[in-house]
Amino acid sequence: MIAPTSLPLPQTIGTVKGPGNDGNQYVFITADNRQVKIGEFVYYEVKLTGGSHQQSKALQILGKISARCLIDHLPDRIFADTEVSPEAIAALVGFVHPNPEIYEVTVDVIGYFHPAMGFMNPRITPDPGAKVYLASDQSLRSVLSKKQPGEVGSAHVGSLLLRESGAVPIALDVKELVSTHMAILAGTGSGKSYTAGVLVEELLLPHNRAAVLIFDPHGEYGTLAEMRGHPAFQSADGYAPQVKILKPEDIQIRISSLDYYDVLTLLPEMSDRQQSILNKAFTILKRHRKGDYRWGIQDLIAAVIEADTAEDEEGNLKIGSSAPAIEWKLERLARSPYFHTMDHLAPKDLFEPGQVTVLQMNEISQEEQQVICATVLRQSNQARMNTQKELISPEDENYLPYPVFILIEEAHRFAPAHEPSRCKMILRTILSEGRKFGLGMGLITQRPGKLDSDVLSQCMSQFIMRIVNPVDQDSLKYGVEAAGRDLLKELPALTKGQVIISGACINTPVLCQVRQRLTKHGGETLNAPEEWQNYFRSHHVATRKIEQAPVASRPRPTTFKGISIE
Repeated sequence: MIAPTSLPLPQTIGTVKGPGNDGNQYVFITADNRQVKIGEFVYYEVKLTGGSHQQSKALQILGKISARCLIDHLPDRIFADTEVSPEAIAALVGFVHPNPEIYEVTVDVIGYFHPAMGFMNPRITPDPGAKVYLASDQSLRSVLSKKQPGEVGSAHVGSLLLRESGAVPIALDVKELVSTHMAILAGTGSGKSYTAGVLVEELLLPHNRAAVLIFDPHGEYGTLAEMRGHPAFQSADGYAPQVKILKPEDIQIRISSLDYYDVLTLLPEMSDRQQSILNKAFTILKRHRKGDYRWGIQDLIAAVIEADTAEDEEGNLKIGSSAPAIEWKLERLARSPYFHTMDHLAPKDLFEPGQVTVLQMNEISQEEQQVICATVLRQSNQARMNTQKELISPEDENYLPYPVFILIEEAHRFAPAHEPSRCKMILRTILSEGRKFGLGMGLITQRPGKLDSDVLSQCMSQFIMRIVNPVDQDSLKYGVEAAGRDLLKELPALTKGQVIISGACINTPVLCQVRQRLTKHGGETLNAPEEWQNYFRSHHVATRKIEQAPVASRPRPTTFKGISIE
């Protein structure tokens, strides 16, 4: 991080005492309590000599404050008497310095910033007595974020928390964000869905124009429709984002796109023999398939009957007892509004650059959500692979000639840590291989401890918000390597909208205040007392009107077996 001549004069905040507990730390002494905050950025200078002319240059070695402790202060007895001013006693005993307290501050070294290589640690420790400076806003703006706000491929999500609001904007690298996958991990009410909404807005702004799909189990993202016609999303070339909100009744999955395990998830209480017969039925269907063969429930029932038919000792064909039971369950499945013989949401229907598609699944059962999600993920992954390998033509419904990004709310439901899940295997596959084919994933959960560790470990960018559950906090120490232990200690103290951002999308982990959304947030908690008051007022007015009306015009009471029910 080489300081240009236009930078303001550096602000000295302390003096180096010596090395810290490990080789990547140092300790400095300061009396400035206001500046030495956990997570704050400071630097010291070293001179490197190199080149043919042995010219030396000063490098600013950036570091982050990770700990502090009070090492010298006024005697405790001074503070015991609340009637006496500590400042007055301090003056009597000779403490005339405006800050009599002395602090020992530990700094984790990040390194100096190289425009092509990022942060590089020269492994040169500061000498005792060296000055420690507070990093300026201008220098942090140039080195913390990989992109600057408004650039192609940038996502301006907020500003550095420990500085003045807006002084140091935080802009993420969208390429890294969507290609190496991301996770938003936060407790209830900390602002995870709000932060996700900010990210989606950034992806749909004219300088990105992404193709985004959101699995929305609670119906919280419908307000993104406000992007239509919003001036911030318009551009001179005529671009305007498309927002497709698909309600539960709009979700259609073709039966023939399901595999054996999908159907097994949808059928209740299957015995071992019934599972075996169903598996044989799928083998029979595969044998009958020719090209794009689209089978329906009746085709599967016929295959089940064939799989459960055998010859008896006299050579007569006899249907076993499992086929009728499976047939009854499959006919129940045929009545589901979400699975059809022909109708289908193909990848072409779900994705397009400059479009966000929201699948609202708030009225769909957990089992059906699992199968819908697994089917869409599997087909999207296959579509990107086959398109990249030029195995399908532009006329195919699975043709996807551009990268796509999929966001999953309540990810712990779809990839639980210690439970079987229909989505878990396909998620693992996409997270480990999707980068090669341009399929990015974003996972959002309020219970990181319940999210599968293999799935979480594949998310190379992390957004971590307030979490107070000890189990969830412990899971982050192992599943989120990029976030330093010093920042994870801040989790319980974070307030709504404050987030630790780390990983591939940014140069170094930072504490960020999320910016205000351009569209309305759809996940606000209901104000129960206000709702109760509104209901009481409206109900009370209606009751008073009935009581004040003439007796003849009042509604007659309902009677049941001679008992009047008012």
